[in-house]
Amino acid sequence: MPEKTIDLNVDLGEGFGNDSELLDYATSANVACGWHAGDPLTMRRVTTEAIHKGVAIGAHPSYPDRENFGRRAMDLSPDEVYADVQYQVGALAAVVAGLGGSVTHVKPHGALYNQAEEDTALACAIVHAVRDMNHKLAIVGLAGGQLVRIARDEGLDAIEEAFADRAYTPEGKLVPRSQPNALLESEAVACEQAISMVRDGRVRAVDGSWVSIRPQTLCLHGDGLHAVSFASQIRAELAKAKVAVRPLKHAGLVSSGAK
Repeated sequence: MPEKTIDLNVDLGEGFGNDSELLDYATSANVACGWHAGDPLTMRRVTTEAIHKGVAIGAHPSYPDRENFGRRAMDLSPDEVYADVQYQVGALAAVVAGLGGSVTHVKPHGALYNQAEEDTALACAIVHAVRDMNHKLAIVGLAGGQLVRIARDEGLDAIEEAFADRAYTPEGKLVPRSQPNALLESEAVACEQAISMVRDGRVRAVDGSWVSIRPQTLCLHGDGLHAVSFASQIRAELAKAKVAVRPLKHAGLVSSGAK
């Protein structure tokens, strides 16, 4: 039986004071680029430590919405989104290059991430912005979603993401945060869901049905009250389930559309 593998990604530089601890458990990091959280000094500090610990570095671009932590839906034109994504990714890439490292992937944040699953023009704008900037960058998106599909259609690497601490709809999408029970509050339940997704390829939806899912990376949110303890617990549970934790773009983790 082939070895089960998974990447653990964490959103960092968002001001919760646990970046250093979370980097001990993650294999890739998505760094806020200043629009929903963060600033240039924080970007440099986080990426310096990520390089030191061998953690893959990704950009985490968002809508220009610090007031709502990038979680408010916005109606921007594709041209605006294209330019906004390139601006943020370029800023992080410059910081990382100055440290002798490189950015490996781009994961949209918050409402930008979620709306890209519903709005094809928006998803295309994100993909085109990344492709035109650096076609070697991978795009991280919702497992089974249209962002990863469009990225592959455009010849980019695409990495399918799942969430241990988020509830799923029967269609395999995330339950909106505005709805009850969108977040899994129990660490035990979240760990059980993570193992089910990685080892068994399925997740139980809010209506009790099973949904097929094949994640290549799991998100460890850094903004929860128990983010560090959850990261530690999920690493331990993955080890018990004999799942190898490896960085993004490791052999076998990326499904590429590149020729």
